[in-house]
Order: sequence, then structure tokens, then C-alpha cells
Amino acid sequence: MPDAHLDILGICGTFMGGIALLARERGYDVTGADAGVYPPMSTMLEDAGIALREGWDPAAMPATEEVVIGNALPRGNPSVEAVLDDGRAYTSGPEWLARHILHDRWVLAVAGTHGKTTTASLLAWILEYAGYDPGFLIGGVPGNFGRSARLGSGPFFVIEADEYDTAFFDKRSKFVHFRPRTLVLNNLEYDHADIFPDLAAIQRQFHHLVRTVPGSGLILANGDDAALAATLAMGCWSTQARFGTGAANDWQLLADGDGWRLNGADTTAFTPPLAGTHNARNAAAALLAARHVGVPLAVGADALADFQGVRRRLEVRGEAGGVRVIDDFAHHPTAIEATIAALRTQHAGRILAVAEPRSNTMRLGVHRERLSASLNGADAAFVLRPEGLEWDLDAALAPLGERAHAGDDVDALVAAVTAEARPGDAVLVMSNGGFGGIHERLLAALADRAEHRA
Repeated sequence: MPDAHLDILGICGTFMGGIALLARERGYDVTGADAGVYPPMSTMLEDAGIALREGWDPAAMPATEEVVIGNALPRGNPSVEAVLDDGRAYTSGPEWLARHILHDRWVLAVAGTHGKTTTASLLAWILEYAGYDPGFLIGGVPGNFGRSARLGSGPFFVIEADEYDTAFFDKRSKFVHFRPRTLVLNNLEYDHADIFPDLAAIQRQFHHLVRTVPGSGLILANGDDAALAATLAMGCWSTQARFGTGAANDWQLLADGDGWRLNGADTTAFTPPLAGTHNARNAAAALLAARHVGVPLAVGADALADFQGVRRRLEVRGEAGGVRVIDDFAHHPTAIEATIAALRTQHAGRILAVAEPRSNTMRLGVHRERLSASLNGADAAFVLRPEGLEWDLDAALAPLGERAHAGDDVDALVAAVTAEARPGDAVLVMSNGGFGGIHERLLAALADRAEHRA
């Protein structure tokens, strides 16, 4: 669409930033605003020729035919109020994507509480490896592509299908807009306590997603997950195939020496490029989704060997004084436990876990009873006590005894970790945010300590 101008409010979120990249590639003049414009998304957008504004000053908004409003912006936001008062046309990111990008594509969507980014990245890479040149929009940056979104020239489009709400004016989950023909359902747990009162409310949204898949489409569901089984039992009108470690699955995932084997209508051996049983399941889902659009399992398995990972998924940020600092997006107890277990298979030394209870669900205390158990696989745990936390973090960590340390700020955590760490340790930082730049601060403190000791 030449000469069209799109302004995006909330542009630095991973989803909205992906929308901006796709619109720019499609030929739009794209601008946008956010509070705290920050890298890596800000850098990626600016490199694409997208002008960014800091803050919500209505006077700085350009005149455009339509404004795309991110789901993080509430009523009362000055830019939102100006759009409404002026009677300007506006839409949500998911709705804009559906109308302008997805309407004529074969959409492969990856949904679930955990593993969406990794599975979608694996799937996009398998399709790329097979020569399909897919489009994608992923809530992370796959190493093979170096960007979170692209149009692609082929008929297929891979999307990370998030269950979070669409916008202040559309409280349905984002994924109901995507209308996939191939749908992966990885798992389902209670999360997003700020918008969902209970697991049943999330299941209803997932069932709305199931209702959008055509009868000729395919739903690939984790057959070991009881919450997904209950969701599908609410009604399903599409072909289903269940995968998992259980013998009753259509596709059974079996450990096979140092790798895995997927047995079903046909069979293949594969080696997941990322550690942990959960990542073997993610890889199996990606292989099966690619198979649905014509990629043989053996070709998909070959593609895994060239997968370059995803930023913020067991990403090594650096090493100083013999201590390696690793970054991961884990923020739910299930993901924290699985991430520590995955690192344990790769690292023979001690693991010092550093966690930030940043998500709305964690801050509300919904999972506080599970926090200590999720960190139990680490040799020591250091947890930030966010300002305004209304539940007792020390009590939640008490079962870990002397292995647990709570810090009131990032400086305190850096000091505590640096005092504890020794050569050969791995420091695993887990958060769904920037964590106050703790990775660089840890590396600097560790390097300074090593220099003084030398």
C-alpha cells in the first residue's frame, strides 16, 4: 500500500514492533510512540527506517488515516484520549494484522502458556530451510533471522499466538484474530492473573481459538496436558493429532540415546537444538506443524541442526572471572523449573539462579507457593523483591533455607551474587523484562572482582 502512513501507539512491545516491521516492509510510512523507547526493539525499528517518539504527547502525533493502538495502552492515556476525542480511525494490532497481512496466507499459529516463542522460531526456520520462504511474527528474535517479523514470499505465515487481550476496546484474546489453518497447542496453565480470574476463563479463550480453525485444518495438541484435553472436549470441528510422551498419543515422543524419536504415521529421529525435555516437545510440535504443509519429518530434523537459537532463551550474555552469565525469559514457575533443569544438562558446575517476579501474575502472588519449588534445582537462588510487593517473599523462599537470598534492589542482588559466585559457576538470570540491566552489571562486577584478585 504505497504512500499510506501508519502510526502505532505502544510500538516497542515485541508484538507491536513486529506489526511495525511488517507494515514497513509492505510499503507503509510507519511512525510510533512508546514510554521508555528501548533496545533491542527500538534499534531494530530505527534500522528499518521507522521514526520513534518518546512518550504520549498528543501534539506530537502525526496526521494519519489510521492509528494502531497496542494492548498495553489504557483509557486515560493522553494519546488514546486524543484519538477518541478527534474521532480518528483506530484499530488493534491483531485486527490490523488479520486484515492486511494474514487474510490471504496459510497461517500456522503456536499457542500455549509456555514455549510459544521457541516453537514458532523452530517452525519458521524449518520452513525456511525447506525453501518455503515463510512470513512470521514472533515474540522474540530467532537467531537464524535476526528480526522478529518479516513478510516472506511464500504462502505460509508463522505466528506466535498470544492469549493476552487485544486492546482496551477488544478484550478477546489476540489469537482469535489470526484464523490459523495449522494450530499448535503446546500446553495450558493458569497465567495472566491480571485479566483472567481462573484457568477456566483461559480455556474459554482457547476454545474460541479452536472454533476458528477450519474443518480441513489441523490442530496439533499436547496430548499429555489435561487442561488442553478438557478444552478440546468443549467441541472441536477440525482434524486433531496429539503428540507427547504418553503411549496414547498419535505421535509419541521417545528418548533415544542422546536424542529423541517421534513415532506416528511415520517416524524420525531428531536432536533438539535446545536442552531440556520441554524443548524436545517444542521441536516435535514444530516438526509436525511443518509436516502438515509438506515438509517431510526427515527434512525438518535436518533443519534443527542449523537452528541458531532465540535471544533470551538460555542466551549466554558473557563470562567474567570464570563465571558465565546466562539470560532467559522464564518468569512462570513451570518455566523457571524447566529452564534450570535444561541448564543442568549442559552445565556441570553450580547454578546460581537470579529471578525477578515481574509478571502481573507473579506480582499478584498467584504462584508464590510454587516459587521455592521452581528454584529448588539451583544451588543458590537470588530473588528481587519488587517495590510494592504485597506478599511475603521471604516466607515464600523459606523452604530453600540458606540457599535463598532476597534483595530489595538490583544493586543488592549484584553484590550478593558476586560475593557468592566462583569460577566454574553459571549465573542464570530469569525475567520477562530488562531486570535493570543486571546482566551487564553482573559481568562488570565479576570482572572487577577478578581484576582486584589478580
